[in-house]
Amino acid sequence: MEPIFIVIVVILALLAVLDLIVGVANDAINFLNAALGAKVAPHNVILFVAAAGIIVGVLTSSGMMEVARNGVFYPGQFTFAEIMVLFVGVMLADVVLLNTFNSLGLPTSTTVSLVFELLGSAVAIALYKIATDSGLTINDLGDFINSGKAMVIISGILVSVVIAFTVGGVLMYISRLIFTFRYNKMFSRLGAMWCGISLTGIIYFALFKGLKSSGLVPIELTSFINENTMTALLGIWVVCSALLALLQYLKVNILKFTILAGTFALALAFAGNDLVNFIGISFAGFDSFKLAMDSGDISMKMDALAAPAHVNLWLLIGAGVIMVITLFFSRDAMKVAQTQLDLSSQQENEERFSTSVLSRNIVRLAVKFNATYNKLMPISAQEWINNRFTPLSEEERGNASYDLIRAAVNLTAASILICLGTSLKLPLSTTYVVFMVAMGSSLADRAWGRDSAVYRITGVLVVISGWFMTAIAGFTISFLVGLFLIWGGWIALTIVSLLCGCALLQQFIFKAKAKKEDSLTIKHDADDADALYSCTETVCTTMREISDIYNHMLVALFTENRKALKETVQQSEVLYHDANKRKYEIMMTIKKLQDQKIETAHFYVQVVDYITEVTKALLHCTRPAYEHIDNNHKGFTEEQIVDLKLINDEVENIFNVVNEMLTNKDFSRLDDVLVMRDALFEIMAERIKNQIRRIKAGEASTRASALYFNILNETKTMILQSRNLLKSQAHFLANIN
Repeated sequence: MEPIFIVIVVILALLAVLDLIVGVANDAINFLNAALGAKVAPHNVILFVAAAGIIVGVLTSSGMMEVARNGVFYPGQFTFAEIMVLFVGVMLADVVLLNTFNSLGLPTSTTVSLVFELLGSAVAIALYKIATDSGLTINDLGDFINSGKAMVIISGILVSVVIAFTVGGVLMYISRLIFTFRYNKMFSRLGAMWCGISLTGIIYFALFKGLKSSGLVPIELTSFINENTMTALLGIWVVCSALLALLQYLKVNILKFTILAGTFALALAFAGNDLVNFIGISFAGFDSFKLAMDSGDISMKMDALAAPAHVNLWLLIGAGVIMVITLFFSRDAMKVAQTQLDLSSQQENEERFSTSVLSRNIVRLAVKFNATYNKLMPISAQEWINNRFTPLSEEERGNASYDLIRAAVNLTAASILICLGTSLKLPLSTTYVVFMVAMGSSLADRAWGRDSAVYRITGVLVVISGWFMTAIAGFTISFLVGLFLIWGGWIALTIVSLLCGCALLQQFIFKAKAKKEDSLTIKHDADDADALYSCTETVCTTMREISDIYNHMLVALFTENRKALKETVQQSEVLYHDANKRKYEIMMTIKKLQDQKIETAHFYVQVVDYITEVTKALLHCTRPAYEHIDNNHKGFTEEQIVDLKLINDEVENIFNVVNEMLTNKDFSRLDDVLVMRDALFEIMAERIKNQIRRIKAGEASTRASALYFNILNETKTMILQSRNLLKSQAHFLANIN
């Protein structure tokens, strides 16, 4: 056996581990978010329930491995050498693609990524064979590729998105009309029957979707359920309702029990059916390697891959352990999960996504539709419905993203839809269904208000567009990688592996850097005093950075150092983004403050506002300076540089005094800063007059003069707001002591 194939097997094994990690990080949203959003139990308890479902699920997954072996292409048309190149191309593309989506915090479908990566790599190998074999033509491509599979999956995406959103919305609306947000009284009467419906859907989901290929469910039982579905469901519902009524009588919270049961079932189904997306390719490659070793012929056709797969039980258990470890320790998993929680939350959070033309038009259309609806609907009916949707106060709601009723609806609707799709042999994606059900239920639950709808619609559109990008990017990347590998052999494999490793390593370093930067933001803990005191250190750190960036910006501008100017722009953008984020977060802090801290909150708002204005003025200095040099415009003249150096010295002196007072919390030199500020403004006025004279004399270019004036004006704003910040910080500290 040639060494390259041994290397490929090793690479496939390593990529299988990486793919498990990045795949679980992306798909954990499917089974965690209902429990996390409603906070049905401590975080670790939810993870342990999901982990138990994963371990059971991986033991049932061997029957799904055929998808990777023969689901998209016809293996008998490829030789061993070609099939190994095809597999390694898919795995390299999959790790990079899923890791990219995880870093962006966007959920995507691992099923779609796998299918289109297989399709892309298979097309690349097939086209290479056609190009190098005179007996083949492009018309023979259909003999290699099951091209109808891609179109079926695309249609499945569109159908599942619309149906899941609609069903989630309708079920949530009905549930809220029945129970309202203050559901305890009504739930004591109907809760067992209602949760019985949920548990019936979950059990049917676990049996029909999660364990269908495991061999644990007798064929006779499966056949009976298929032939007598309604009778079976009715029987399960009666039994579940009776048991839940007994548990409710014993003071057990059956909503939490139902949600945790659904979490277990979804985790089981995820591991049982989606494990193939992460390790199926590597296992297929290893089986191919064993077949070639036994035959001793690397040019053999791989017809044997069409046979049923038999995966070693210990390998499945090992995969399950890796998935569980990832579940507990992956930051990316929580980041992806947070995207859905933010978009469906009942709380007033900082909106992660901006607005778009499409989202604004959708909201306008919805507002007009609602106005028409209000005209047609009787006032009494409107009042009754609005009373059913009266939200809880913040004290009643706590810090959960939504309540137990919505969490149960999300799990039930997703479970039933996935079961229905499976029974009809529709290629539904678990990710698509779970996400869109959550979005539909949040809309019906009036979580998307006038202040948040436009941002959340944009977020949903971004996620949905990302799903289609998964298919396009998966196909394109694997096509290019597969073509390069089949053409370049050893050299190509080395280059692609190194590039993939470097990309993952760079992303890891970037995450570490981002984590460090995140530490500068204010954390609002349960203790109000801690949240307020944390502002002091943040102000000191930010002002020191502003001083350094401003100085570096002018030095880089004088020397026309484009790279250094670009760095100052990036640094100032981070400062402004963090300051603006704090400006939004103060609303949450103020709401928590006790009445006697109103005066403190007043100065806290001022501090946050002024520091935002200072960082904005800095950004308005650095960005035009970089654009000026980046566009290769003329630099400053000697006279302009001398003027700005003088300004810089005065600004630096003021910032030194400001930072000294902030650090020592000694504001006795406030009047000195005022005197220094007025002196600086007089110097600026003289320098502006000098520049006007130079313009009249034709000694300065138009663009350089505009930049010169801009820097002076923004510097003036920085100093004004810095002094205001200093005063507010002094009052702020005086009131919290």
